[in-house]
Amino acid sequence: MDKVRRILVCVCKERASPQRALFVQSITGHFIDGGDDEVEVNCSLEKNQFVVFRGEKGGGVPLKRPAFCPIKHLSVTEAAAISLDVQQRGVDVGVAVLLQTANQRVLLTRRAKELRIFPNVWVPPGGHVELDETLLDAGLRELKEETGLKLEPEEVCPKILGLWESVYPPMLSRGLPQRHHIVVYMLLHSSLSHLQLQSSLSPSPAEVSACVWADGGLVRAVVLAVDGEDGEVGVDDLPDTVSVSQVSADGGLTDSSLPLAVFVSRAPASGPDVERVSTGTKFALELWLKSLETPDP
Repeated sequence: MDKVRRILVCVCKERASPQRALFVQSITGHFIDGGDDEVEVNCSLEKNQFVVFRGEKGGGVPLKRPAFCPIKHLSVTEAAAISLDVQQRGVDVGVAVLLQTANQRVLLTRRAKELRIFPNVWVPPGGHVELDETLLDAGLRELKEETGLKLEPEEVCPKILGLWESVYPPMLSRGLPQRHHIVVYMLLHSSLSHLQLQSSLSPSPAEVSACVWADGGLVRAVVLAVDGEDGEVGVDDLPDTVSVSQVSADGGLTDSSLPLAVFVSRAPASGPDVERVSTGTKFALELWLKSLETPDP
């Protein structure tokens, strides 16, 4: 991909000038002295440069990586084995939209099985930030391209919930890293209910194979299924199936259902991947639940 067509991550500490992040550099680790996986940071997008930095106390957002982040555990030998064209990519920037309805549901989409990165995984609508876009512009464009839902900037009050350090494949057991992103999770409020928005859904079958309007009960169960951990997820109070909209090859929607187990599946450490909610999405959904508990004034 032409480097000038992409927005890349830069990092800086204190008053130093921003420096382009290396592909094999953990953005989270850049700001942490120990082995922690979460830190509060600030970010800005100016002149087609996405800068992550540590600001004054307060006012930042969480930046997190999974405990099994491949970049975190990459050895010198493994880093050297990554092809030069991959290493020269740097760290890309993506934005994902958590669209909250008036009746407090959020839209999740299942990525098409033909996609090269995270196929068949449930995520919010989103994608790369393009040149000269704001984060909100990118989020609204991706929302429209993937789902057909068109929101105007003046209709929404965007809020960045957090940043997620995403690497694909997601574990070293699945192969050396091929893509490295910082995903900006942005919360947008709609004045419409999920049923009202459903009538305007027109997903792109090349990118989306199913949609679900997840309510708080489902989201809490999803968040409890922490990737990399064991143990049962308490779902006794939830139905065994979840209502979803399947997307046909021509973009049509069909009412359907999936086992609840799909949404509380964890990322397997080995073997083929499974249909599941992505680890980064679980992080964002947890932040969304917290936002419901402490709404903005």
